[in-house]
Amino acid sequence: MKKVLIIEDEKILGELYEYKLKETGYEVKWVQSSEEAFEYLKKNKPTLILLDILLPKEDGIDFLKKIKNTNLIENTTIVVLSNYDNPETKKEALKLGVKAYLIKTQYTPKELLEEIKKFLVN
Repeated sequence: MKKVLIIEDEKILGELYEYKLKETGYEVKWVQSSEEAFEYLKKNKPTLILLDILLPKEDGIDFLKKIKNTNLIENTTIVVLSNYDNPETKKEALKLGVKAYLIKTQYTPKELLEEIKKFLVN
């Protein structure tokens, strides 16, 4: 079964994404901080990480820098899912290995699920 790690500090969005992905048949873990995500990654290998950029304490870019040169994300696809639409941040995230930088407000939950499924096909 494909595993998805959602790193989203907004409770309502995290619960929504978690519910929608579980409903589709994926194993899902939702955490609200990069610290929780790091601890999860020490013991689990998700197929996909959905990463918010604006997080408490350590933002998504700093999290990417921290995990980039570890084996924690080997064979894991990372997709940014954020409302932070900054060209420089997007460029940096893509340089750090993110496969896509999606803006939350540009997708309905159903459209977002269809977009995410593209990264879980293999």
